[in-house]
Amino acid sequence: MAYNNNYCIILAGGVGRRLWPVSREKLPKQFVDFLGTNRTLLQQTFDRYRKIVPTDHIIISTHVTYKDIVLEQLPELNENQLILEPMRRNTAPSIYWACSLIQQKNANANIIVAPTDHVILKEDEFCKAINNGLEFIDRHPYLLTLGIKPNSPVTEYGYIQLTDEKEDRFIKVKTFVEKPQLEFAKIFVDSGEFYWNSGIFLWNVDTAMRAFAKYMPEICTKLSNGIEEFSTCPNISIDYAVMEKADNVYVQLCDFGWADLGTWELMYQHHDKDKHQNVTLSGETMLYDCENNIITAPKDNIIIAQGLKDYLIAVKDKVILICKKDDNAAIRKFYNKLQMKSGEKYI
Repeated sequence: MAYNNNYCIILAGGVGRRLWPVSREKLPKQFVDFLGTNRTLLQQTFDRYRKIVPTDHIIISTHVTYKDIVLEQLPELNENQLILEPMRRNTAPSIYWACSLIQQKNANANIIVAPTDHVILKEDEFCKAINNGLEFIDRHPYLLTLGIKPNSPVTEYGYIQLTDEKEDRFIKVKTFVEKPQLEFAKIFVDSGEFYWNSGIFLWNVDTAMRAFAKYMPEICTKLSNGIEEFSTCPNISIDYAVMEKADNVYVQLCDFGWADLGTWELMYQHHDKDKHQNVTLSGETMLYDCENNIITAPKDNIIIAQGLKDYLIAVKDKVILICKKDDNAAIRKFYNKLQMKSGEKYI
């Protein structure tokens, strides 16, 4: 496998509404330093993959309004390494578009597709897993996903059910289950047959383009006519469009300290906690009779709270949100109501 055949598509076009009000339309989560490392989630993702593929083989797929932010945060990139989506149509159209452009440059390309909202604690193990995956898809016409052994019944993750069919250390996928209810998530974890779907995909470009043509021909047809048709593509994820339908999907079981930071509850689970199980991401706090909370505020703010349990307190640009940290439906409701009331001002 030639190193110069390896490419990476980083998906950085979302809004991150589940992390509102810190994640905003004008500066969504991928451009924010949620981990206190002085590197945003996008920058950390870029740092991770530049160890594996040539820097000029990294493609950032993002919304057109974020072009300047991407170039500011990643000055190593050229403009031709950006895929600028004129409208948000989920991941399937943008991934197809990026893969088709890569194919024009290199018909033998092996591609990693990577979200930006991941934490990887074991970087060396991660790089080893990715390189093993690249070698596998270079030799086999399979679509590959990375699976993580679940340690709890998280309902915000997708799950992968395994078959008994193996190829080397890689296992054929039986089915995908997207964000199950808690009772089913518990069954999945207890069964030992299911793994978390990390959302990191690897494939050879020829294998991918064949799958795209078979399972999402409408998108392929539209985008073959040019970017002008992008906005008319179905709004659909690559998981639903291809991965759940394909019969040549394999999983590599990994252990590299993976976590998804897509919600406040997941953010809470990842971070270090004080003796009362509270998490403070930024700002100062004075907490009395409080436990299991997550708090974030500007550095020059102090949050004083009493008697709160399992709450989120988030302060950002004239918005103060106080609600149960695991109630994503409520956060979505507040977001939508405020959008209707004030337009773009607070979102």
